Amino acid sequence: MALAIIVERFWTLRRSQVLPPGLGREVRDWVGRGGQLDPAHIESLRGNSPLGTLLASVLDMRHHPREEMRERVEDVGRHLAHRMERYLNALGTIAGIGPLLGLFGTVVGMIQMFLGIMDVGVGDVNELAGGIGKALVCAAAGMVVAVPALMFHRYFRGRIDGYIVEMEHEAIALMDALDPRNRRSAATAAAGAPVQGGANAAPAGHGAARPAEA
Repeated sequence: MALAIIVERFWTLRRSQVLPPGLGREVRDWVGRGGQLDPAHIESLRGNSPLGTLLASVLDMRHHPREEMRERVEDVGRHLAHRMERYLNALGTIAGIGPLLGLFGTVVGMIQMFLGIMDVGVGDVNELAGGIGKALVCAAAGMVVAVPALMFHRYFRGRIDGYIVEMEHEAIALMDALDPRNRRSAATAAAGAPVQGGANAAPAGHGAARPAEA
């Protein structure tokens, strides 16, 4: 079971599958060129990879304040982390119970051996040593299973943590790319609106003098 989980996680957590190279840059360039962010393109991005799912969540919230975008990224990131950690709890359980099962087998074997000694006496020393050896094989087998399982469990945990950090970095970079666009849109809308009062309006005295000068 541990070997099957390790092989499956190695296949699923390939970098090219989780963080396709150049995807973040491609999406930022697409946004910077004013590409049409229609739902079909965003859904295609969402199904591309875990990174694509996170970037699509940013695009879904592009018209919302940055804080709301960040909250969405955190929520989606937690779901993606949970998905990438699939089967790791089972691998950690195998790493934890392997030595215990080996110890259990050793204890049972020793009990059986000593019960045999009580019935027939010590008898042949070689047979006694063989019984002890057979009992200790259980402990060795448990450790043979547990040690690699624990190592790969820690390895996959660290790998997923690294992926999450890089995905958050790409999401923040996309939010930064969206901010100037929003500011330009706001500035364009403000420039097209008539100016009424406020700090940009001319003072009253100057406004009265200009018609006289004209």
